[in-house]
Amino acid sequence: MSESSLPETTDVLAAAARIASHATVTPILRSRELDALAGARLYFKGEHLQRGGAFKFRGACNAVWALDEAQARRGVVTHSSGNHGAALALAARSRGIPCHVVVPEGAVAAKLANIARHGATLWRCAPTQAAREAECARVQQETGATLVHPYTDARVIAGQGTATLELLRQVEAPLDLLVAPVGGGGLASGSLLALRQAAPACALVLAEPAGAADTARSLHAGQRQVDFVPDTLCDGLRGALGAPNFALLNGSASVVTVDDAATVAAMRLLWQVLKQVVEPSSAVALAAVLAQPQRFAGRNVGVILSGGNVDLDALPWMAA
Repeated sequence: MSESSLPETTDVLAAAARIASHATVTPILRSRELDALAGARLYFKGEHLQRGGAFKFRGACNAVWALDEAQARRGVVTHSSGNHGAALALAARSRGIPCHVVVPEGAVAAKLANIARHGATLWRCAPTQAAREAECARVQQETGATLVHPYTDARVIAGQGTATLELLRQVEAPLDLLVAPVGGGGLASGSLLALRQAAPACALVLAEPAGAADTARSLHAGQRQVDFVPDTLCDGLRGALGAPNFALLNGSASVVTVDDAATVAAMRLLWQVLKQVVEPSSAVALAAVLAQPQRFAGRNVGVILSGGNVDLDALPWMAA
């Protein structure tokens, strides 16, 4: 599997074996109160308890450990607003290789601290996709590092799918639906591959902020529609849906869009009821379930809690 090829279901299985000695097996969390509120049986996959505080470690770890020795010596480079950068830094450290992360101005301070703590070299750029990609290309040319894209890299997609593969093995009943957040589409497309492998009857439902709903538009139109300016608290879901991610998801997933107020309410619920601190980009998955209860009523529903890197000095309900 190359960086640019479309991954297959077997690549998720290979990724699971590759990262087994590095990634945490995250728990399944249950709540009678949230089940009653949703009218469904909810199985929360606690990826906010993964190394680095997010599912992103899975894909980054798979990409890093898939490199040959010559590539590994030159290190890895990426651009990231936070979680992928921290994950790649942590994965690179596990192999003892250099890591370079291009970060946009204005990124969440707690997430930048994570990246630096794991030993990466940070490179600043303007807060636009074009600036991120340009600076990333410059650093790559200067260092010879291998680019590990946050969500279009086939190795990353396959690695992200291991969260769903693990979830399916942990629950005691077959899942009817799986709900996952979607931004660039790495977790979403990896989850789809895992479902095809291990639970083909389980439907994939993607949760997306209304202020960055390019996946919903794209899947509805049958072609990528990614010309938009994101307007959402979910900083991890502001990226445009990647081309390979769209190719995998098109015709195979549905999307529920929710506004930020509903996402913040779900974040508070998860804190108050489940006693788990997750970021808005993660809470959007529960918000989607609560937004369309008729879709999930009486069903077994997997919900991926994708990350927990919250800036505790800037909680989203403090402004209110």
